[in-house]
Amino acid sequence: MEVVTAIKPLIRVAALSGSLRKTSFNTGLLRAAIDLTKESVPGIQIEYIDISPLPLINTDLEVNGTYPPVVEAFRQKILEADSILFASPEYNFSVSAPLKNALDWASRPPNVWADKPAAVISTGGGFGGGRSQYHLRQIGVFLDLHFINKPEFTLNAFQPPQKFDAEGNLVDEAAKERLKQVLLSLQAFTLRLQGK
Repeated sequence: MEVVTAIKPLIRVAALSGSLRKTSFNTGLLRAAIDLTKESVPGIQIEYIDISPLPLINTDLEVNGTYPPVVEAFRQKILEADSILFASPEYNFSVSAPLKNALDWASRPPNVWADKPAAVISTGGGFGGGRSQYHLRQIGVFLDLHFINKPEFTLNAFQPPQKFDAEGNLVDEAAKERLKQVLLSLQAFTLRLQGK
């Protein structure tokens, strides 16, 4: 007797880090998420989208309904994604300026965030970036993003045991397992919103 297993459709996830630092722990979370999808979360393909080339939002750069080429390319990546994974560091109790800039560019008409499922993860000191997540979720209401509610993922990067290596790579196995649960939740939520 042949066993038939259901193959989940491929979910394309655009991953954005609000930190531009080369050894950013938040970007390290995204690298870990990409590795997890290759190892133990089939059906998800994550593409890291670098937001550092985006110019500061300035409507003077919009000409005849078009945007600068780097902005157009960024917007197309968001449009093509099935869902979004944000790694949001906390700057002054809120989201970082680079992330807010990316959010603003992709929200210009037509809003390419609209109706996308999303998840947010963060790391840092104190609350592990939790306050930035709450602000990002508030922004997401206006952008018509649909965030998963659970599991939440915040990680204090500086409490033992060691969470990241010198290059900003996630090395804590318990944190990797928690991250995996976020990815599984995002996958299930995306499929549900797509009616699959």
